Amino acid sequence: MAVMTHAMLKGSNVPLDTAAVRAVLCWTPGPGVPDVDASALLLGADGRVRSDEDFVFYNQPRHPSGFVRRLPKKRVAEGLTDTVEADLGSLEASVDRVVVAASSDGGTFRSVSDLRILLYDATAGPDREPLARFDVTAETGEETAVICGELYRRGDGWKFRAVGQGYPTGLVGLATDFGISVDEDAQEAAQEAAQEAAQGAAQGVQDGPGAQDGPTGFPAPGVPAPAFPAAGSPDLDATMVHTPVPPQPTVPPVPDRAPAYGYPQQPVNAPAPAYGYPQPVPQPEPHAAPEFRMPPMGPQFVRS
Repeated sequence: MAVMTHAMLKGSNVPLDTAAVRAVLCWTPGPGVPDVDASALLLGADGRVRSDEDFVFYNQPRHPSGFVRRLPKKRVAEGLTDTVEADLGSLEASVDRVVVAASSDGGTFRSVSDLRILLYDATAGPDREPLARFDVTAETGEETAVICGELYRRGDGWKFRAVGQGYPTGLVGLATDFGISVDEDAQEAAQEAAQEAAQGAAQGVQDGPGAQDGPTGFPAPGVPAPAFPAAGSPDLDATMVHTPVPPQPTVPPVPDRAPAYGYPQQPVNAPAPAYGYPQPVPQPEPHAAPEFRMPPMGPQFVRS
């Protein structure tokens, strides 16, 4: 039996013939497109969660009852998907609605041009057509979270409604509207820590290997300073163990005259003497006695 996919408009609803469904968010990734995360909130008749456990999202992907869970993201031919699966027929009677939402990470939904939610029968095979499809469009372009649709009780059965309501305050603002207790200070601290970590990683890439921990070379706040080894102790983290080098004896300077066996010493840079002429006799050293004269050395030539 062929299944007809209902192309839904905002505010429309469709009855469900099955109590186990998969709500699949699908979008096309690319440069400048933020990542999208699916989430679900289980609401009572008053439109609020019964406890914080009724919030299923990336940090709490499974409801304690096990009847609502978030599945891993997948890459398919149409793009990326993030899925929430719900066994509606097994939920407690106090659960009146299951809200399916999407949040963006790294930008607003203005940059997600083709976000859509596809509703499947979870008891059918993977090749079955979706029961319903709703193309989610940004209302103002500044939304960072949006309610895509909701599953709600109607008599003894369930229905699905296309919502498309956006939140510029992100997933935190959406969750608090339904009664989730959010530690705003912890949330802000986590966001600041993530931003600082991203900036530090970018700075490290710009500076290259051997870059300092910060502009002044000191560790970041809250990070303990490294324990430096005492002078002369081996560096255990190094590939080679460095040992102190003992002082070397002083080497006397090289004389500016290269000695020649049997001949007076000549300046190193002096031109080579012509053969047959006596070689110049060096001047006496300053410390020698005035009456001291160097005796003739080597062959002597007497002018006749």
